[in-house]
Amino acid sequence: MTTTVGQPSLPLPLLRRGKVREVYEIDDERLLMVTSDRISAFDVIMAEPIPMKGAVLTQISAYWFNQLADIAASHFISADTDEIIAEVPRLADHRSTLNGRTMLVRRTEPVLVECVIRGYITGSAWKEYRNSGTLAGEPLEDGLRESDRLDPPIFSPATKAQSGHDENITFDRVQQDLGGDLANELRDRSMAIYSAARDRALDRGIIIADTKFEFGHAPDGALLLIDEVLTPDSSRFWPADQYTPGRGQPSFDKQPLRDYLDELRKAGKWSGDAPPPPLPPPIVGATSTRYQDAFKRVTGDDLTLPTT
Repeated sequence: MTTTVGQPSLPLPLLRRGKVREVYEIDDERLLMVTSDRISAFDVIMAEPIPMKGAVLTQISAYWFNQLADIAASHFISADTDEIIAEVPRLADHRSTLNGRTMLVRRTEPVLVECVIRGYITGSAWKEYRNSGTLAGEPLEDGLRESDRLDPPIFSPATKAQSGHDENITFDRVQQDLGGDLANELRDRSMAIYSAARDRALDRGIIIADTKFEFGHAPDGALLLIDEVLTPDSSRFWPADQYTPGRGQPSFDKQPLRDYLDELRKAGKWSGDAPPPPLPPPIVGATSTRYQDAFKRVTGDDLTLPTT
């Protein structure tokens, strides 16, 4: 039976808690990232955890960190539970919490910019373009349709909000805030990572429509790829065999949950604010299946975890 983890409690100092992830301190050089099975939609955290979600996000990230190691140095050390317990023996009694959803990483000082790459025009980018023909205030070519491919992809940075929504900003703004050298390096690395991942994913029948990367500086000054990478939560995955420009596309993320909540809002049964409505088991199950399907399509393997 798969254990779900809503909010972990480990015998380590808690550095920070996000919507779905806790970060613990191990020592001056390493951190432990635990991705829970919590899920949020419309900025509200649901009460019910989604089985396997934390493991999917962690193990997809681990897959990409390994696949892209020759292109982008990262903070990743290990996502293997046995290896992590061997490094931090005080966690031995918490295997069921750690199982599959935990990543050992190097400490960094995060760069406070979301490095968004848009390979297709969709989501908030499509809404802005449809209204004004721009993205983050900068003009795009005329005549684009929803879900059209962007050649070349667009580096579309955003502020990294501590609460609320991130805000799209111009590359000029990034240069002003961080300096030209760092801004250029963030853009160039992000584009290189996206291009490599897009080609590998397409070989598996997946279009990566857009994604976001985060970077941080290690104590020695090295710029490292950090956080999660190319997961269903940080990226928009579309099935290539169903791609049809001119409309929205099916995706491998929490769409079953969003659709259910949308219906509740339209029916006046939920305001869209906390507290969230209870989720029926079929919605929880469908969402879990969607995440696991994303893992299999990306990696080619089923996600299996050791029993604990």
